[in-house]
Amino acid sequence: MRKCGTVQRGSSGRYRHQRLITPLKSRRWCLNLRARFNELGFRWGFEVSSFRLSRVPAIDTALKLVAAAVAMFAFVFVVMVPLYNVLCDALGINGKTSSQAYTAIPAAVDESREVTVQFVAINNDGMPWSFAPTTRVMRVHPGAANGVVFAAENPTDQNMVAQAIPSISPSRAAAYFHKTECFCFDQQVLAARDGAEMPLQFIVDQALPRDIHTITLSYTLFDVTDTVTDGLAAR
Repeated sequence: MRKCGTVQRGSSGRYRHQRLITPLKSRRWCLNLRARFNELGFRWGFEVSSFRLSRVPAIDTALKLVAAAVAMFAFVFVVMVPLYNVLCDALGINGKTSSQAYTAIPAAVDESREVTVQFVAINNDGMPWSFAPTTRVMRVHPGAANGVVFAAENPTDQNMVAQAIPSISPSRAAAYFHKTECFCFDQQVLAARDGAEMPLQFIVDQALPRDIHTITLSYTLFDVTDTVTDGLAAR
C-alpha cells in the first residue's frame, strides 16, 4: 500500500501525524486550483486550460456589443444630426431660424401689444473682429416691419471672411421671427483694417403666443476664411 504519511511520537508523549505531499495530492491540488481559476475567469471571458488562457464566447459577445454601440453612434451623428438640422430650419424649433429670406405677406399690425426684442453679438473662439448691434433693445408690434444694424470691424492685417449664425430664445419663438433681410444669409468679407454695417430687417408674426413677451436674437460670428480659401483653391 502507498504511504500517505508517518507517525511520530512527540516530546509530550502523544503521537502526531506528519502529512506527506504525494504526487497524487499535488495533481489534485493543481486540478482544484485550475477549477477555481475557471470559475473566477469565466466572469471575465477567459478560461484556464493546461494553464493557458484562451478566448471564450463571452469575449466575442462583448466585441459584438461594442461594434453595435459604435454603429449606433455613427448613425446618430451621420444621419440623424443633418436630418435634425433640416427639421429645425423648416419648423424653427430649438432656436434655429430660417437661412432664407422671408416673403412678407400683407397683414394688419397688432398694435394692441408690444414685444421686446433683444440683440446679442458673440464672437466664436479665435474670431478677432469687433462685432456688435448698434441697437441692443427694441420694442415692436407684431406684424410691423423693423430694422436694426450690426457693426463689424476687421482689426487684423489680413483679409477675412465671416459667417454669422443666428439663434432665437425662447426656442418656440423662432417660428414667429421672420427675417426679410439678413447679413447672416451670406458670408461677410472684410479687408484688413476695414469695417462695415450689416443690416437686418425682420417681422414678428402676429401669431406669436401672447405669453411670450421678450425675444432674444443672438448672432455668433465664425471665421471661415480658411474654409473659403481651401474651397477656391480646390476649384
